[in-house]
Amino acid sequence: MTAPLTPHDQHSPHDEPAEGRPPSPEQPAGDSAVPYPTGYPAHPGQASGHPEHAEHAEHSDEHAEHSDHSEPGPELRAELVQASLVAIAVAVAGVLLGLLWLWLAPKVPLVSDGSAVLLKNAEGEDAVGADGMFTLLGLAFGAVSAIIVFLFFRHGGIALVIGLAIGGVLASVIAWRLGVWLGPTSDVVAHAKAAGKGVTFDGPLKLGAKGALLAWSVAAMVIHLALTGLFGPRDPEPALPPPATPGAR
Repeated sequence: MTAPLTPHDQHSPHDEPAEGRPPSPEQPAGDSAVPYPTGYPAHPGQASGHPEHAEHAEHSDEHAEHSDHSEPGPELRAELVQASLVAIAVAVAGVLLGLLWLWLAPKVPLVSDGSAVLLKNAEGEDAVGADGMFTLLGLAFGAVSAIIVFLFFRHGGIALVIGLAIGGVLASVIAWRLGVWLGPTSDVVAHAKAAGKGVTFDGPLKLGAKGALLAWSVAAMVIHLALTGLFGPRDPEPALPPPATPGAR
């Protein structure tokens, strides 16, 4: 007579670990209730090690690299700040140019005969002299501003030249409008009536040649580039390799 199996003789399916255990005969090998061994993916199309996190890390690294390349470096930012300051300072100096032009430009004498306003000098050289004086002053101011900027920023690059050019144009426009505003009135008829018949009076200050507005910028760029080429810092020359000794292999 055989005794029944005791509970100690029976093996529970939960006593052995799930890893590496072959499936029991009662349970098919493809049953979804049996967990996969450690190290195998839960889904066939997904590899272990969470590749999606690796992809996100790669994208974040690429984004960081692109952001680093897109942002200007500290040297470039410093040059842009210097160029902005130069442009503002040069533009403000246009007030002085306008006052000097108003003072030094030859006056255009006009006279009224009661029915029309005529030039007192038929040649009209005084009107051309105003354009020439503005051009000469613009060239002089451009040269002086270029020398001052070079002495302050010897290591400056193309940004300073652009700042000089923009500031020169702004300064010339300010000087032109200021000289016209402070000069004789542009209402020639009213001025002639106020002066009376046969009385000479000064005509309005005009700038006929608008190309004179570029004189400051052209002079500043040329002088600054010439000073940089002559007296600017030089790049260190590359070191030459040592001469080979005779008989050395």
